[in-house]
Amino acid sequence: QVQLVESGGGYVQPGESLRLSCAASGDMSSINAMGWFRQAPGKQRELVAAITSEGSTIFAGSVKGRFSISRNTTSHTVYLAMNTLQPEDAAVYYCNSGAAISGNYYPGDFWGMGTQVTVSS
Repeated sequence: QVQLVESGGGYVQPGESLRLSCAASGDMSSINAMGWFRQAPGKQRELVAAITSEGSTIFAGSVKGRFSISRNTTSHTVYLAMNTLQPEDAAVYYCNSGAAISGNYYPGDFWGMGTQVTVSS
């Protein structure tokens, strides 16, 4: 079992920044990668970014150049730094533990509860 707790969401105006955190605990021996997903109302959940245990990263095309993902292996925390936020970035952001194979991220069974990001003027 892996427990994931997201934090850092909030309300920002277009062009502003936020940094999300995902604290992981439990049995992380099988975790190969961690990912951030988002889901806006009426839309499917989509991968935003992922980072492997080696530090390789994967980004959705819509956030490349604006978002970055990093991790602190000591505290088992993964961060998503989001810059130049736009209204289309508004969603509930979820953390997931999964696997990355050949540049693709495969979500695992464990998800956090999510953190809301609202972008509006």
